[in-house]
Amino acid sequence: MSVTSIRLSSRAALLIACAAGALSAAHAQDAAESDDSSSITVTGRRISQSAEAIGEDKVSNVVAVTREALLSAPSGISGLKMLEQLPGFNVQTDGALGLYEFGNSVQTRAFNLDQIGFVVDGIPTGRSDAFGGSPVFRYVDNENLGVVEAAVGAGDVGLPSYSTLGPVVQYNSIKPQEEMGLFVSQSFGDFDMKRTFIRASTGQVGPFRAYVSRTKLNSDLWRGPGTVDREHWEGQVHVDLGSDSWARLKFVSNDFFDYDSPTISRGQYNCTVRNALGQCGRDFAYIENVPNTTAGFGPTAPGIYYSNSAYTAVYNLAINVRKDKLYGATFHAGIADGVWAESTLYWEDKDGYGVSPDAYGSTTRGTTGPLLNSFLRYRYQADAGLPVFAPKGVQYGLSEVGGDRYGITTKLHWEMGFNTVETGVWAEVDKYHRTQARYNTLDGAPDGAPNLDELVYLRRDYRSKRDTLQVFLKDTLKLAEDRLVLDLGFKGLLMDYAYRGYRDFDDYYRTTGTGTATTGIAGYGPQSNTAHYRDMFLPMAGLLYKFDGRTQMFASYAENMALPKGMDDIFSVIRPGGRLVPQPAPERSKNMELGIRTNQGQVYASLAAFYTKFQNRIQSITSFVPGGGASTETFFQNVGRVRSYGVEFAGTYKPSFLNGLGYGNLNVTYNNAKFKDNIAASTPILIADKFIPDSAKWIVSGGVTVEPATWLVANISGRYTSKRWSTFTNAAGSSVPGFTVFSAYVDIGDGITLGPVKGVKARFNVDNIFDKDTLSFISPTVTGDGNFRPLSPRTFQFTISGEI
Repeated sequence: MSVTSIRLSSRAALLIACAAGALSAAHAQDAAESDDSSSITVTGRRISQSAEAIGEDKVSNVVAVTREALLSAPSGISGLKMLEQLPGFNVQTDGALGLYEFGNSVQTRAFNLDQIGFVVDGIPTGRSDAFGGSPVFRYVDNENLGVVEAAVGAGDVGLPSYSTLGPVVQYNSIKPQEEMGLFVSQSFGDFDMKRTFIRASTGQVGPFRAYVSRTKLNSDLWRGPGTVDREHWEGQVHVDLGSDSWARLKFVSNDFFDYDSPTISRGQYNCTVRNALGQCGRDFAYIENVPNTTAGFGPTAPGIYYSNSAYTAVYNLAINVRKDKLYGATFHAGIADGVWAESTLYWEDKDGYGVSPDAYGSTTRGTTGPLLNSFLRYRYQADAGLPVFAPKGVQYGLSEVGGDRYGITTKLHWEMGFNTVETGVWAEVDKYHRTQARYNTLDGAPDGAPNLDELVYLRRDYRSKRDTLQVFLKDTLKLAEDRLVLDLGFKGLLMDYAYRGYRDFDDYYRTTGTGTATTGIAGYGPQSNTAHYRDMFLPMAGLLYKFDGRTQMFASYAENMALPKGMDDIFSVIRPGGRLVPQPAPERSKNMELGIRTNQGQVYASLAAFYTKFQNRIQSITSFVPGGGASTETFFQNVGRVRSYGVEFAGTYKPSFLNGLGYGNLNVTYNNAKFKDNIAASTPILIADKFIPDSAKWIVSGGVTVEPATWLVANISGRYTSKRWSTFTNAAGSSVPGFTVFSAYVDIGDGITLGPVKGVKARFNVDNIFDKDTLSFISPTVTGDGNFRPLSPRTFQFTISGEI
């Protein structure tokens, strides 16, 4: 073992020892103060759900963002950025609210965003791809959430997800209130941000309670020209059906439009490279349209006014549009004392498109490989008989996405003395359609309207389908007067994937001949491919031991299998001769945890140690063609194993000597996540024993909250993220230094009533108080260096709210 490894192990051991000592000391100090195990002992207007925050009575490490914390966050914060308040999560987003959909990254233990399961009110959200998936931030608003609960490493076997390798995050909405009312919140912020939230509640009307809410947000991008526009509707109806039975009907609509901002290279951030306006560093951005009389923007092809590739750096041809709807119906039937059944039916409708520019390029025949340009694409597709038009300059690149997803979850819960049995089934069909093509703009100008009657070239047009069936059985035993709880269960997972259509260019056209004699011929045409995955025994075991009414020890073990991430991209690769990509092995994991939690008179805290093994990570690599001598091909395949171990601590302390004036919280994560195998490519890529890119070894966050008066709450928080790598090989010069960022808020007027308006409150939020300038989001590569997004600058927000 290296000296560095010894030091890191010592630091982890020291953290465990110190945290465990703190838990023991708090337990010893407060054991005599109260024997009432049912009370919530640490109270405050921002920490009133201590039992929920530390996952009390759960057999695995479960942590939560409570409603109080959600309502203290900046209005409109995304569903992913909420997770940065939890231990174990390395969250990097673009902007103070995290609304840019392609600027989100989440790492926890050995896994990234695509390997985490998300559930909204019992409805699984599917894959998290911003392009064609169902990312959770489209389906939640923080004002309508009751709690965000995360099982960091071993989610319950009954939770539906084909993407999770352990972590599952549940977003649970508030129930409609019993009194009629209207809640209104108005926010203003930097970058001309305006957000209006309105929720109208019917109150109890016979057996019904309901609400409907609308959010309208508009903001400029913080970096470069362009805007973000979001209109979000949510509705919920709760029906009391008598006894212990009820029904819930749910609806979400999300209409989203934004302009892109570019990832940047290290050179662009360090100002060795600048854009056409001279911008660099965190200000490097796309530019507004400029006339080609500007130096460096002159034509590069005779007679083609906008043939200079510099025009593809304009903002107006880099946009994303999404329109998504989600419908859900949950029925809960109380059958007998301790026996109930619950089913949720859901349907999601997805639609949208993205736009990116393409340059005119060269007209020289014979160009091959990835540098093949739009003009030659057009010429070869015209040779092959496709109905295409010559490019006029910059093109409008249109990628359309759509589809729908529908399913049902069912669960039966049966309590029999000290024994509780749960069993259930989840079935889902997920259909997806993607097209990709380039069209002329009027006169070839980057600010010209798209001419969708003039197709320049085609690239993709395919449909994919995911059929999922999951069954589970779990038995919970409560022994020794309920002090010892054993959870034993398993799930079975069946996943069928089908793909058909035009995968990429070679299905539309190929080339024959060499040099200037190269011509286009018909391609391979539409193709079909399938993959099938089965594992009917994925076990989970958990143990909970209650030392007393306040302190618990927990341990868990779980195995998971997931559909390989990026299946559409994997099956879009065309191998030599038009061959299909072979079915990749499913991603698999084994998760182990051991921890302790306590809920005392002045402190509540949890500490968990974990060990995770992850097999069959998917990566695009280059290998020798079987029987092809020295020729190579590029496609996706498994690149081996990942191992992760570490500790996660979360605690809140409210000292009695302050008489309720203030309290503090601390989250600490140590995560050592490394590859275990080299990539066996044509030239082996040495990644064994290298750290996973974008994975931080240390994440420390904490804050202090003060309540000096009944009408005032103030908080300041900080978050430290240690050094991360941007490459699989951890190449020299590819690390991003650690950084600390601070935020704060002040709530004024909590509980004030002005005439008919009650609960009047004003809140000030500031993100990145000290205007830290650093790289945060990482788009990793295998070798070389990655691309990045800079941390957004200091950002203010003001919100005023009230209820009638």
